[in-house]
Amino acid sequence: MLTITQESPLGADLGLLFRRHTADMHADTPPESIHMMDAGQLQSPLIRFFVLRDGGVPVGMGAFKRIDAGHAEIKSMHVLAENRGRGLSKMMLDHLVAEARAEGLRRLSLETGVQPTFVAARALYTRAGFVDCEPFEGYWADPNSVFMTLHL
Repeated sequence: MLTITQESPLGADLGLLFRRHTADMHADTPPESIHMMDAGQLQSPLIRFFVLRDGGVPVGMGAFKRIDAGHAEIKSMHVLAENRGRGLSKMMLDHLVAEARAEGLRRLSLETGVQPTFVAARALYTRAGFVDCEPFEGYWADPNSVFMTLHL
């Protein structure tokens, strides 16, 4: 049974998700272009963090961080490699978009990489209606980054 619930990013059974996410981010991205947040940074009143579980086992995560009253940024989208190909990333993204809409947000943006590691993620975001945009809140033009946004 698949469930997505809001949880603390400091949950005791989330270590594998964070280790794999960190490894993927560092696989082929220069350190100065890595913009991920660790579990402690995700534990913030400005962030809603969600865990996707399969039979109670965490297999994916995603979050959004409020930038202002109408705009938030997607952070820490990750599904364990052995669970990919099942539509779980789309399920998590759909959940994040629905939660953002329910909170009255008008725009959801993200930063992702240009490297081959991120091809599937960029395709997922494009299929969901995200379009390229300029760097937003705290980012700068970076040849290793792609910025995307969705008007809700």
